[in-house]
Amino acid sequence: MNKTTIAVIFGSRSSEHDVSLISASNVIANINTEVYDIVLIGITKEGKWLLVNSVDDIKNNNWINSTTSAIISPDTTHHGVMLIDETGKTTIKHIDVIFPVLHGLNGEDGTIQGLFELAHIPYVGCGVVSSGMSMDKLFTKIVVDTLGIRQAKYVSIRKYELKDMDSCVAKTEATLDYPMFIKPANAGSSKGISKAHNRDELITGLNEAILHDSKILIEETIIGRELECAVLGSSNPIASGVGEILAAAEFYDFDAKYNNSESKEDTSPALPDGVEDKIREYALKIFTALDGYSLSRVDFFLEKDTNDIVFNEINTIPGFTSISMYPMLWEAKGVSKQQLIEKLIQSGLRRFD
Repeated sequence: MNKTTIAVIFGSRSSEHDVSLISASNVIANINTEVYDIVLIGITKEGKWLLVNSVDDIKNNNWINSTTSAIISPDTTHHGVMLIDETGKTTIKHIDVIFPVLHGLNGEDGTIQGLFELAHIPYVGCGVVSSGMSMDKLFTKIVVDTLGIRQAKYVSIRKYELKDMDSCVAKTEATLDYPMFIKPANAGSSKGISKAHNRDELITGLNEAILHDSKILIEETIIGRELECAVLGSSNPIASGVGEILAAAEFYDFDAKYNNSESKEDTSPALPDGVEDKIREYALKIFTALDGYSLSRVDFFLEKDTNDIVFNEINTIPGFTSISMYPMLWEAKGVSKQQLIEKLIQSGLRRFD
């Protein structure tokens, strides 16, 4: 039987580079090697594309010493990856489908998806426009506003506006009360996010957020439970059950998520009647409105005093680490990691049908 060749791409220049390596190792470990020939492509923090020999090389970080470049060709007649060895010899390796395991900028924002489209190689995950809108928290809010689903009140600030910090502060304070959350519009894994309890912390947070993106989103604080729902599919997507994040810190920032063992994930939390069904309904509505494809994780708050469901954000390439909610939610529904990865690959293969 001829095997299908799948390219798994990981790394990138994103601030989530290291998380991508962990996710990719778990994805690769759950691909059926009797069916698929796997080509591993790692992108360094400097943006160099390399052919990687094994998962072990990813785990011990030896992959960055590879001497063979591996670059997806935009030429549709190549339909694959250009392999360039240290002597300059170039060969073309045919690729049937691509599985990008790239979190954050340059991987989850539609940029690399555009390359896949130019190459006309099927791929797992949301398309160019869907990825771009979902990655940009401001554009996501604009779309979700049309659905009648509640979300936190917000203010947006662009980089050039920070030249007049007093004006930015005044605009924010006129709309929102302290405490408030400050986020880069395009970032993931809680990078660059802070909580401001006063004006000094607001200024500090704005200066930090702008290091990660040229556009900042400032939101009212929603006090409540953090809930997440996984979506899978394309023309007829389905939603998982609802999971709860129990953050060890004041909020679920990067350190609390990946470095604090006291942060917990619960895939079967006790919820008020009707809440789980409503969150699943909202997750599918948001995924569809943003033209989602293959997979996404949609995050909500359950407000403490009112039990109102408040949309937070959507992630189009959610993590696949050991503590990542997306695969955990499907496992809770009886879908193993191997089955989940196979479903995602098949959705990618059907992309251009």
